[in-house]
Amino acid sequence: MTIPAIAHFALPDGRRIAFRHAAGPGPTIVFLPGYKSDMSGSKALAVLDWALAHGAGCLVFDYTGCGQSDGEFGDGTLSHWRDEALALIDHLGLDRVVLVGSSMGGWLMLLLAEVLGGRVAGLVGIAAAPDFTEWGVDDAAKALLAAGQVVLEDNPYGPEPTPTYPGFWTDGQAHQVLNAPIAFDGPVRLLHGQADADVPWQIALRLAAALRSADVQTLLIKDGDHRLSRQSDIALLLASLAALLQGIS
Repeated sequence: MTIPAIAHFALPDGRRIAFRHAAGPGPTIVFLPGYKSDMSGSKALAVLDWALAHGAGCLVFDYTGCGQSDGEFGDGTLSHWRDEALALIDHLGLDRVVLVGSSMGGWLMLLLAEVLGGRVAGLVGIAAAPDFTEWGVDDAAKALLAAGQVVLEDNPYGPEPTPTYPGFWTDGQAHQVLNAPIAFDGPVRLLHGQADADVPWQIALRLAAALRSADVQTLLIKDGDHRLSRQSDIALLLASLAALLQGIS
């Protein structure tokens, strides 16, 4: 099946979200990229390719300020990107979804599941990073962010430093989820590398414990890094996603 062309959805403020959508029976897979990532990443493309090959519905998109969507990255927050995803899901009339969240996208999938409620049939987290504005930011950086300053950190994945903006950090601090039960009862699969230098694998265990669902499986890859983008990692992701979908279709 041919990969869907990029389409655009206009937000109320005029900014456009770029997305690709393939319709299919059963729940639609919605891929949520990580921080400063987009729908051209290897995992997003692998999930889309798998869905097309198996006749499943799939939605991949770029947050505003990322990829081919309008806007400035520095204006983005979890709340904004959650609301954008919700608006796009509603625009496409998706009444049942499986959310697949990578890194920051794993935090967003929890915030989306809270809003979408019974429309979410399952969750798949890939190095999910809920609450990283708390455990992933040291006290010195928190003080700078609280004072309205942008914090720049070395970026192991590219030449440009990774920025954290005060608005994003403040919003993230207001949406922490790990310190209380997470009211989701559907199946959850969490994949995490134990060689992850960005998100400690123990976060996956904290998330599994916080989720109310009894159907939570945590898969630890001993030599897996944060990206989990090796061929073997992606094969494990797709196998986990396929099994989850088979169980709920």
